[in-house]
Amino acid sequence: MVSIKKQVGSKRKNEKTFGILRYIAATAFVFCVVTFSQRSIAIDALDTTGDTFAGGSLRCAIATGEDMYSKQLMTGFNYELLKEFAATDNCALSIVTAHEGENYIDSLMTGAVDIVVLPYKDTSISGITVSKQIEGNVWAVKSGKFSHIREINLWISHFTSSGTYSALKDRFFRSYDPYIKAGRGITTKRLSPYDDLIKKYASEMGWDWRMLAAVIYQESRFSINSHSSRGAAGLMQVMPSTAKHYDVTDLLDPQQNIMAGTSHLERLQKMFRSPEISPEQQIKFVLAAYNAGEGRIGDCRKFAADHDYDSSNWDEIVKVIPEMRNRDMVKASDLKFGRFNGTETIRYVDNVLDHYRAFCEICPA
Repeated sequence: MVSIKKQVGSKRKNEKTFGILRYIAATAFVFCVVTFSQRSIAIDALDTTGDTFAGGSLRCAIATGEDMYSKQLMTGFNYELLKEFAATDNCALSIVTAHEGENYIDSLMTGAVDIVVLPYKDTSISGITVSKQIEGNVWAVKSGKFSHIREINLWISHFTSSGTYSALKDRFFRSYDPYIKAGRGITTKRLSPYDDLIKKYASEMGWDWRMLAAVIYQESRFSINSHSSRGAAGLMQVMPSTAKHYDVTDLLDPQQNIMAGTSHLERLQKMFRSPEISPEQQIKFVLAAYNAGEGRIGDCRKFAADHDYDSSNWDEIVKVIPEMRNRDMVKASDLKFGRFNGTETIRYVDNVLDHYRAFCEICPA
């Protein structure tokens, strides 16, 4: 009898304990639901759109502070990052870059661009929200676009842990100065971040790819944001009129820029292909014409011939170019483009050939 009473008491005690625990669990559940709901309401109040970039058009500006002959290649690096991001989200991508005095923040505020890439040190600007840092830069969106910044941060976290990102860093975060390497006796198989493109287009025009790399190094130091006061742009400093002639629409795009530049070089090469011009001299004429224009070099050849110099030898023409600064002598030769200083073009040809020799030294065939 005593044993039965003890069992009944123990059972009631257990039921009471279970009831208390069930009450605590229910209370905790309600508290969590309410807290989560309130948090969700707060988040929704911050960003009610729920927008993502997926499948849409993505308009970006890169404002990393680089300009002509920049020693860093951050613009090119961020260009590649934006391409990877857009490909992941299946977006139609357009990119512009800032030049001196430009930052594109106004365009971000008006909705003309969706993302502006900025150095982290330049982010003390009202009206923007920025991503986590990626190699000292951040991606800025207009304040209130929290779904966009979350999407960007998730992608950055994922992509920066990938092998693709490691390879991308390896391409852009190294020195490509051939003279430093040559001075240290360093040999390498890599001359630029764009070796694959350079080899492809050099092969199509029958050039040693190191010569094409030398032209690009002279024109831009491999910086896609390089531009001149005359309007030349990109890796090969292609003029807009030249780009239009070869149906190229985006000179910031490394592939399109090199395609336009090499198409023009190939055209010049055909112009100077002659039995009287040796292959060595042909290269010099092509380089001179790429810098000064084929019309100017045509004038140089005519002027040289009029003064009994060998018009098929660039080295001979260099000797007579100083006389082309003389108005009376130029008038007597009836030159189409008038006087020609020529100093820049002479230096250009010499520089490219020096770069080529340096590239051959550090990257033997």
